[in-house]
Amino acid sequence: MFRLERAADAIEEMDRPDCDPELLRRTYAQFPIVNRAVAGWRDNYVQRIRPLLARRSRARILDVGCGGGDIAVNLARWALADGFEVQVCGIDPDPRAISYARQRLARGKLPGGVLEFRETTSTRVVAEGAHFDVVLSNHLLHHLDPEQLQQVQVDTEQLCTGIGLHSDIRRSPVALGLFGAATLPLAGSSLIRRDGLTSIRRSYVPVELARLARQGWEVHAQRPYRNLLFWEAAGSG
Repeated sequence: MFRLERAADAIEEMDRPDCDPELLRRTYAQFPIVNRAVAGWRDNYVQRIRPLLARRSRARILDVGCGGGDIAVNLARWALADGFEVQVCGIDPDPRAISYARQRLARGKLPGGVLEFRETTSTRVVAEGAHFDVVLSNHLLHHLDPEQLQQVQVDTEQLCTGIGLHSDIRRSPVALGLFGAATLPLAGSSLIRRDGLTSIRRSYVPVELARLARQGWEVHAQRPYRNLLFWEAAGSG
């Protein structure tokens, strides 16, 4: 059984204010490759999000801590391809992430009004009185201390009329080894390998996450080496 203590105080390079801007840009650019391989959002969309969208004539999706925006873009594309009317909003407090996400959006081919990116937090969006059918995050939880993780759950409950899905890395020595080997070709071109290994060391195992889950939340272990923190609003079905 894997018992390596969570590296809660480790800091990822891309989170540093003085991070090299070119390395950061390359990291955002490589996120879609890595997320397609390990993040599992196509399965989450098919199994959990699409059935909810099919029950609603129009839906809004909030991506908390959206980073470079690739997950939000994919969700918008999948929903439109399935014939759903959606609006997707990606939020992140880091202006560098939002700047990159907006540039990505400008180069894309999505219809106007389907997707937007905002420099803000879920707590501020709660204060605005906004509501969404789906509230989600990708690889955000390991960045949070226990108090912040509680707050994200509270914010989700207040924002969400449907389902909340917070997907993150699951700490494992095998995950460390596989990710380290698979990303060796990217080692010098971005922060993907360096920060990815730190992220795995910072991430939670299911029992740790379950201790921090609020009442009504569920923790599911997913492959490969992921946790899903899941919540469903009363009456959303």
